[in-house]
Amino acid sequence: QVQLVDSGGGLVQAGGSLRLSCAASRRTFTSYFMGWFRQAPGKEREFVATISRNGGTTYYADSVKGRFTISRDNAKNTVYLQMNSLKPEDTAVYYCAAASVLVTTPGGIASWGRGTQVTVSS
Repeated sequence: QVQLVDSGGGLVQAGGSLRLSCAASRRTFTSYFMGWFRQAPGKEREFVATISRNGGTTYYADSVKGRFTISRDNAKNTVYLQMNSLKPEDTAVYYCAAASVLVTTPGGIASWGRGTQVTVSS
């Protein structure tokens, strides 16, 4: 399985921006759909965004559409999540994820990153 290392979280004020990165360990990176999920305290892990193998198709949760952008650089085995206009309700641990097909539920994920904390203050 591919190993994922996610990073880039931090503390930001509402309205600010952050960019998360996720580096994958394997040269077969292009065989995976990549995505981001998040989990807030006391809540279930939820889908945020996903991107196809060649980067040509993306899909977002309604709660982040228009504010977040997922992208990937297959030459660097890396996927990104650019987060703009952040809100306090975006506060969560963000997890990078890899899957063999396009999935929007945690049950379909093949590999997870360890997570990176994003905290948005009001």
